[in-house]
Amino acid sequence: TGMVDLSRDSTGRTRARLLDLVPGRSGKAYASWLAERGEAFRKNVKVAALDPFAGYKTAIDDQFEDATAVLDAFHVVKLGTAAVDEVRRRVQQDTLGHRGRTGDPLYGIQTILRAGAENLTDKQRARLVAAIEADPAHDEVFVAWQCAQQLRSAYHQKDLAAGRRIAEKVLDTFHTCPIPEIARLGRTLRRWRAAFLAYFTTGRSSNGGTEAVNRINELHRRLARGIRNRDNYRLRTLLAAGRLTP
Repeated sequence: TGMVDLSRDSTGRTRARLLDLVPGRSGKAYASWLAERGEAFRKNVKVAALDPFAGYKTAIDDQFEDATAVLDAFHVVKLGTAAVDEVRRRVQQDTLGHRGRTGDPLYGIQTILRAGAENLTDKQRARLVAAIEADPAHDEVFVAWQCAQQLRSAYHQKDLAAGRRIAEKVLDTFHTCPIPEIARLGRTLRRWRAAFLAYFTTGRSSNGGTEAVNRINELHRRLARGIRNRDNYRLRTLLAAGRLTP
């Protein structure tokens, strides 16, 4: 588990810095690390961005008195995209009785369904329409895709208040959707309601900096051709991504 400082500089830009790396991906490991930092450290933390893992959320709630937990935007959109993919695979099985193959309408648009609507070319839009119209049962896939696009659009609004209104509409409607995968997505987001909406009140806080640090860590692990000693790996990553000097 990596702990990353996502503080912003005077211009509002996030300057991600690796604070530490501890073994295990669990809420217990995270909570123990926070407890060891001391009360002064914990009081200075105002916002904590995280992916949708309940263990991390529990650790944040237990260790921080006033910090706001923010559900990472990338992981929220990923949940929506995964739901669409699940619907596509289910409908594929229901209509054709097998996994996607070359020439199957839904299999041919799997990449298109993962893209943002605003990024589609005219040719891709035509392929999407043709695949959906190939069978009335495919309408379910199209509705799921529209739901995912609505969720995604909340993060693309220039006005945070407008984005929050879309997010609240998602919370109010998705869980009642007759498509089971979208209904499950809606229930998941409702469980994370406060952290989901916190994105729009914390200046778009996210785990983007954490992902950047993770890429640096992985790069140095590859350069080292694998590191067997855990302590050496920790020190190497701190030197690479923690802004430390030997």
